Amino acid sequence: MFQKNKYHAEQAEKKRQELFHQAFCMLQESTVVCLHELTDYDGNWSILPALPHLSVLCGNRCSWFFFMEEVTMVKIQTLLRVLSRFDAEKEWFLGSPLYDDESSIIHHYAFSDDPSSFQYPDFGAGWALSKALLQRLAKQVNDNPPKSDFTIDLKHEIALYIWGQGSGPALSPVPEFCVKPHSTADMEKCATTITTHLPDCGDPVRTEDVFVAVKTCEKFHTERIPVVKQTWAQDAVYLEYYSDTADSSIPTVDLGVPNTDRGHCGKTFAILERFLSGAVSPSDWLLIVDDDTLISLPRLKKLLSCYDPREPVSLGERYGYGLIQNGYSYITGGGGMVFSRAAVGRLLSSGCRCYSDDAPDDMVLGMCMNTLGLPVTHSPLFHQARPDDYPKAYLARQPQISFHKHWNVNPGEMYRQWLLDPVDQRETVTETATETRYDKEEL
Repeated sequence: MFQKNKYHAEQAEKKRQELFHQAFCMLQESTVVCLHELTDYDGNWSILPALPHLSVLCGNRCSWFFFMEEVTMVKIQTLLRVLSRFDAEKEWFLGSPLYDDESSIIHHYAFSDDPSSFQYPDFGAGWALSKALLQRLAKQVNDNPPKSDFTIDLKHEIALYIWGQGSGPALSPVPEFCVKPHSTADMEKCATTITTHLPDCGDPVRTEDVFVAVKTCEKFHTERIPVVKQTWAQDAVYLEYYSDTADSSIPTVDLGVPNTDRGHCGKTFAILERFLSGAVSPSDWLLIVDDDTLISLPRLKKLLSCYDPREPVSLGERYGYGLIQNGYSYITGGGGMVFSRAAVGRLLSSGCRCYSDDAPDDMVLGMCMNTLGLPVTHSPLFHQARPDDYPKAYLARQPQISFHKHWNVNPGEMYRQWLLDPVDQRETVTETATETRYDKEEL
């Protein structure tokens, strides 16, 4: 899969050389394609636009198409043995299955009567399409694209598209596509394993290198801000709360932008301008979050050590809009948007601005980045929704960085369970589940 950012491109090349070495030792011909290099189109990460190109590239030479992530470790000899059990001339969709524990907003409450009945692949374990299936999908995708313009949870949406209301194959579970850590003792039978730790790129960035901007409004000052202060804000040195009114008890900063029920583009661009104005600390990184975002700053600092703030980096959970037809990618706001100082400078100097104060800020920023030719960088550790909206087995295998929304949860408990490291236990907010309104329009 892989990405254009320098760090990820380097990881992709290491992975490619490792696979070539395995294939060479086996005298086995293989083709390794990094999707970010397949064409100039940044939307190839959403798979479907890439299928026609993959079909042309490999033609009839490839019997199987195996998709993997940076965290995927592959033993080619075992993988080939597993694939030999299936006829590549028939339509096969293979993977390690995930399913929803309960109906989820990120899946538009699909299969609400029985959420666990629909299985979709865990991308970390790798997944495969037979030649017959890929060739059909490559022809189909232009004539019959997905009905939704949005790409939110790709692994679920890919499975839905392939299944096609029963006209195509459902996911066939393959136990050798393992979600076990690579170091697990009983991994001999696995064709794939995964890396479960945060990337190790050296020491975390300094706390003062991250400036935190929390978007809020007056009606949430007493409900949400105390949660922020009693949980993750304790790990920040430079943090400001941006509201529609100045409140010295918090304190908040009034940016002169009226509050809007949705979008918040005007407020976000005012934050970007303030970050470069000299009014705040000259930190390398800007983190913009909502007042109902929960985040682990220590884990974020560890992750940021992999990136160069002198490059235009935008980082978070990546969504897509209109990717089948030359759309754009964007970092969804609820899980937290991270920008290098260089990225903020490029955005503002380009003249890109909101078309209205209540425009969707994350999508406008994505359009701006796309126009400038700057990639957005995805991390699966950021989340637009609550832990309950994702398979727990999927979340539990790796330290997560953020979640969003207080709807029907105790945010203090959620923070302690998913985001607070054992060595950093401290007293956090313990109030009962809140009655915060759930804004379903912002996924």
